Amino acid sequence: MTHLIERLLRGYLVSIDTIAHGTVILNSPQITTTDAAPAAWGAVLSMALCVAMRIKAVATASMYDMSRSMSRSYRDSYTPEQRQKVIEYLSQQRWKDAESGTYAVGFHEVPFDANGNVVEGQNILPATLPENPDSVLVAFYDYYKTDRGFHPRGINSTTAWTATTPMSFFSFPMHNNIELISPRPILLIAGANAHSRYYSEDVLEAASEPKELLIVPGADHVDLYDQTDKIPFDRLTAFFETHLA
Repeated sequence: MTHLIERLLRGYLVSIDTIAHGTVILNSPQITTTDAAPAAWGAVLSMALCVAMRIKAVATASMYDMSRSMSRSYRDSYTPEQRQKVIEYLSQQRWKDAESGTYAVGFHEVPFDANGNVVEGQNILPATLPENPDSVLVAFYDYYKTDRGFHPRGINSTTAWTATTPMSFFSFPMHNNIELISPRPILLIAGANAHSRYYSEDVLEAASEPKELLIVPGADHVDLYDQTDKIPFDRLTAFFETHLA
């Protein structure tokens, strides 16, 4: 059992690029390939778990609350006026897409320029890093623009999201019913240096027991995608063995 869980965790957490912001769920002591699934957007799965009672345990790594990120920006930094501007931009873009018969691409967390205007773009990441880039940009670039995580069809590697993606995420906070996951256990894993760490910390505060937050020393957000020396396989194995026994 131990070796099977560890092989599954290593395969799903390391080999599959879509684990970004991800979650591993296992729902049966008799683990098969359908019982363990990687899922991008751990917050989305956490929301689904509120009513998917067949799932017995959940562990997240580098989780992002995508509804909060898109509707309020990083660390809830949008002003009320900026939120209105984003909604107006998204609404107008839907009309443009309908009229053109295709979709535009853009940023999922819509930025503003120095003049307070919405910034549109065709690529999430630049072709090359600018001078004095911030640490978050460097971390994502070092993953999605290198052999670690590059894919020619990858949104974060070569293009951007559908521009209107954030619209639906303004409509609902994903963690409104997070307490309904209880009494099923939650293990939240975040890097000590991860810019996204606060999402896991806030979920820990909002969720009901049993719950646990594991902070990985020296790790940033993307380290938990593929750095096998930092991914806590032992803790994940022990967690699922305990709760799927």
